[in-house]
Order: sequence, then structure tokens, then C-alpha cells
Amino acid sequence: MSPTTQAALVAPVTGEVIPLADVADPVFSSGALGEGYGVRPTGDGAVHVLAPVTGEVTMVAGTGHALGFLTDDGLEVLLHLGVDTVELEGRPFDLIPTVGDRVSAGDDLGTMDLAQVARAGKDTTAIVAVTNSAKEVASTELTSGAVEAGAQAIVLTRTGRQGAVAAAAGGTDMAIAGSGAVSSPAKGADDGLTGFDATARDIIAGIGGAGNVSSVIHCITRVRFYLKDDSIPDDAVVADIDGVIDVARAGGQYQVVIGPDVNDVYDAVVKQLPSRAGDEDDAAAAAPKERPTSAWGWVKYGFSELIGVITGSMIPVIGVLAASGILKGVLALLTQFDVVSTGTSTYTLIAAMADSMFYFLPIIIGFTSARRLGADPIIVAIIGGVLAYPSVVQLANPDAEGYNVVATVGRTVFNADFFGIPVSLPEGNAYAYSIFPIIVAAWLASRIEPWLKKRIPAVVRMIFAPLLEIFIVSTLVLVIFGPIVMTISGAIASAISWILSLSYPIAGLVIGAFYQCLVIFGLHWAVIPIISQQISDPGYSPLNAIVSASMIAQGGGALALWVKAKSPKIKQMAGPATISALCGVTEPAMYGLNLKYGRVFITSSIGGAVGGLLTGLFDVNMWGFTGGLVGFPSFVNPDGIDGSFTGFWIASLVTLAVSFACTYFFGFKESDFDQEKKVEKVRLGSREPVAR
Repeated sequence: MSPTTQAALVAPVTGEVIPLADVADPVFSSGALGEGYGVRPTGDGAVHVLAPVTGEVTMVAGTGHALGFLTDDGLEVLLHLGVDTVELEGRPFDLIPTVGDRVSAGDDLGTMDLAQVARAGKDTTAIVAVTNSAKEVASTELTSGAVEAGAQAIVLTRTGRQGAVAAAAGGTDMAIAGSGAVSSPAKGADDGLTGFDATARDIIAGIGGAGNVSSVIHCITRVRFYLKDDSIPDDAVVADIDGVIDVARAGGQYQVVIGPDVNDVYDAVVKQLPSRAGDEDDAAAAAPKERPTSAWGWVKYGFSELIGVITGSMIPVIGVLAASGILKGVLALLTQFDVVSTGTSTYTLIAAMADSMFYFLPIIIGFTSARRLGADPIIVAIIGGVLAYPSVVQLANPDAEGYNVVATVGRTVFNADFFGIPVSLPEGNAYAYSIFPIIVAAWLASRIEPWLKKRIPAVVRMIFAPLLEIFIVSTLVLVIFGPIVMTISGAIASAISWILSLSYPIAGLVIGAFYQCLVIFGLHWAVIPIISQQISDPGYSPLNAIVSASMIAQGGGALALWVKAKSPKIKQMAGPATISALCGVTEPAMYGLNLKYGRVFITSSIGGAVGGLLTGLFDVNMWGFTGGLVGFPSFVNPDGIDGSFTGFWIASLVTLAVSFACTYFFGFKESDFDQEKKVEKVRLGSREPVAR
């Protein structure tokens, strides 16, 4: 055994030293990144950050919130400034070192603006972790209480140098983000990991290691990675990992389809990454993709970026939207059967529970889209509140007191003015039900915030930066971008409504057959705003009714596999996948079964086409958001049960029967399970198939 030695690390800022277990970040506090400590800084302005050790700078995060060091005797040290501060895109940090520089303990590294970090709602604690503690550190002695920057904060008792590059905590290889990829253990490595932790380990290895991850988020079925180099992962290898259903590439993301265990796998992935790469609604840290060089390339790039923003903004709230839709349907049922009467306080309270998500949608999407785009979430949420503010809504309401037509240009009605500038506000409460204006506001805020930061003195920045940002962005959205976005959004919705009104059955046939193809590429989120707009005006969505039929169809295909297949593996997958699809989540059925075996996806889509056709023939509408069989309350007309409710059940049951029958008799043979079908997925914006 090597002789023990001691090493001291100093406080990077002046403040209170705290144990790593008390740090408000589960990755650091769990010890997953090794032994260390935190310092809660004192003060409320810009503070100088000092080097905690003597050694070489091995990593400087692009967002300025973290640095890595390698000491002469082999300690790998990570300095992380604040918790979740990667989302602030470097605004509070002004660091001097570059990779390769040599620093001494106590050297000035630059500044950290505590006020900016606190204003963004982030913890300001400076965290120091020795990432190779497992092999280098035997014990620690922490200095408690107040400490000056540069003073001793912890003493490490060491077991002797184990090498300049050692394994991270837990015995698994781990790279500090930005320092270059370090291979994760190979699949099945003898590291003691089991279950979701083992699945996460193998996924990280399969996508090129932790060093290849820019950001990671998740939705209800997929772990979605933003990779630095998306050519590294071998799709076949990742798809073959235990616990993984399939993989997909879309919207600039590398999507690993997990199914109902996605939360557990995501948590395990985050624990094994060197820093918290993202939340389920945060992809702001994603590295930008290579810029296109042609006009068509820019079109594809812009489309991919738009889908990414919509995905990142909507995924965190889609479950709440679904729940709100079900609650609206339940309230309609209670009213229909005279359990609750309209006009009563009970009705009002339940209606508030059901409608608040839709009424205040700009505030909620403002928060999530700001995090996705790197703006201040609180400020953008306030701008969303401007769009949903009751007095603003009244200005656009022809029946409201004080309504005045300022001017008209063609069909555009300017019903307000701002310092003499005519403003066109959408009638009713359209801003409250549309996500695009507030996403534009978040994009504007992400551009304006850095500009204001550079020009407003730090001493008054806390007050005047938010003041100017709210005023400027709100004005631009209300006067210019909001009317433009609502015009475009209205045109798209009108086109779909026109197609549906022209021939609802034919529209149902086509959309029912092909809608799930959008799900394959993760593009189905782009349809949600149109459905939301329809539910707002005219109050119901025929499009969502067709989508519901396509969900049930995929469940019918999975059900046929569960009934007919002899393979225990297939039956084990098909049962939960069927239930999931009938509840409106089709990815487990499609990626786990229907796209893999025989012609199941095609036969299921035939059922979707038939269901869409019947939906059109019966003139079925939806008053809520949730589809599938579990969403039946969404088909209850608030004015009373009508043909939509009975038409929904007829179309749904026929869809299930047709999809089941086509799949059972024509979709697959037992031999298909012995030699899985290799599914070719086309990369978004490319005609080249991705080999599986």
C-alpha cells in the first residue's frame, strides 16, 4: 500500500464552508462526483473567484460556470460555480483562464455575479469536487464555518498517487464535460451496476461517452440527448441495450426510446454524467449544430431548430395539458348527469382547475421556452402574463366596454393603439391559448438580455435590466411579432379547418393513416399548437379526434402481437405497449414492436386510416386534449352528449378491430421474431438511411 500524504484545497470564494452532502444538487451531494465541499458566498454583487488548487487548467466550460484542474500529484478537481447555472449561458461569469494555463492555489480566476445568479433563481454555492476521490483519497477533514477566499477549506488524506487520470467515484470512468470524451465502461462491465444504473451506463457508452453529451432531457417515453458529434453512436448497439426499446434521430436530438421507465433511466443517466446536463424541459446547454452553407440547408436547419424549441417548451407541460383535458371532460359529464350545476361555486372551482392551464398557457410556456432558449424564465413568464392579462383581453373583445376599432387594413382590425401606433389584438383570448407568440418573446429575450447586460452598469442592473426587457419585448410582441405569428398560425389552422370542412372523411382517412409517421421522427409536437388553437376557437378539435384514432390503431397492432405471438419476450413487451397506446402514448408499441416485426406498423396504420375515415363520417369532435380510449371524457360536448361521443366509441372500436385483424392475419409470421426486421430511419433533412 502506498504511503499516505495530505493535500489542502482552498476556498474559491469568501463565505461559509458546507459539507458536500448539504449542496443543493443531487449529483454532487450524493458523492457521485467524488469528495469535496461547497462554499456559500457572502455578498450580493460580483465576487472574485480563486483557484482551489495548484495545477493545470484542463477544462473551461463554454458557459463559464465550471473549470477543471489537474494537480501535479494526480488530483482531478472540478470547480462548479452555482447550481444549474449552465442555463444562464455564461452571463454571470467572467473567467480568465484557458485550457492549458497553469494556476496556483489562490490565484484570481475572474468574477461571478452573485446578484444575476440569485435573480435567476439559482443557488450561488461554489462547489469543489475531487472527481477521482475513489482511488486517490482515503479521508477528508473539512474546515467548518466562515472562511476567506484563498484560505484552507479541506484537507485530504491520500493513499498515494494512482495516476494522473483515475476513475471517477463509484469505479466508473467519467469525463469532466468539455475535457474530451473518456470511454464509459463497456456493456456488461464488472462495476457492480445493475438495473437502471446499468442501462444508463451502457447508453452513455453507446453514444460516445459522457464527453459527447452537450445536454439531456426527457419526455414521457424517450431520453433525448443533444450530442456534440451525433455520428459517433451506433444505433444498433444502443437499441440492443437491455431496457432500451429503440432509438430515433430527429430535431437535432438523439432519442433513446425507453417507455414507462424513462424517468428512472433519465435519473440514472444524469447521475453518471459529470454535471447536471439538463432537466426535462431544459436543452439550453445544447451545443449548436454545424451551420448550413446553402439556402436549402438553412431551411432544414431552421425547421429542425423550430421543432427543437417546440419540443423543449411543450414536453414539460404535456402531461398537465392531458390532465386538464380529462378534467374538462369529467366536468362535462358531471354537468350532463346533473351531479354539478353550472353557475354553482362547485362548478366554478372545478372549471378553474380544468381551464387554468389553458388560460395561463403563455405564462407557463414562457417559463419553459425561456429555459430552452437561455433567457430569464421569470421575466419571460411575466411577459406571458402581459399576453393573458384580463384588461388586454378586454381590449380585443368586441363586447367589452371601451372596445374601439382604431383602423382596418383589409381583413386586419386594429383594435388598440400604443403611443399612437395601431395594434391588432386577437379577438377573444387567443394569445392565452397559443404558444407561438410567447416562444417568439422568449427568443427575443434571449437576444436582448446579453445586450442589456453589456450596457447597464452592474450597480443598477438588477432593477433596470428586467424593467427594460419586459417593456421592450412586450412591446415588440404586442405591436409586431404577435400579430404576425397569429396571422400565420391562423392561416395554418384555417387551412386545416378548410380541408376538414371540405371533406372531413377524406381528411380523416389521410391523417389517420400517416399521423404516426410524425411520431417516428418526434415531429408530432408541432401539431399540438394547432390542436390547442382549435380547442380555443371554435372550442373543439376535429383534428385531435383523428389523432386519437391513430393512437388506438397502434394499440390494436400491439394487441394482436400479444394474442398471437408465442414468444414470451414479445408477449412481455406487447401487453404494456398495448395499454400505453390505448392511453395515448404510442412510442412503446411502435418502437418496441410494430416497426420491428413484419408489417405490423403498416397493418396498424390501415386501422388508423379506417378510424380516421369513420371519425370524419360520424363528424366526431374533441373538447379536450387527451386521446386514446382513456380520453373518452374529451369527446363529451359541454352542451350535452351528442353524436361525437357515440361516434368516438364506434370509430375507436372499429379501429381497434381492423388494426387487430389486419395485424393478426397479415402483419407478421412467427419466423419474424427469429430474425428481426432492420428498420431504416431517415435522418431529418437527409435522404440517407440510418443503418440499424
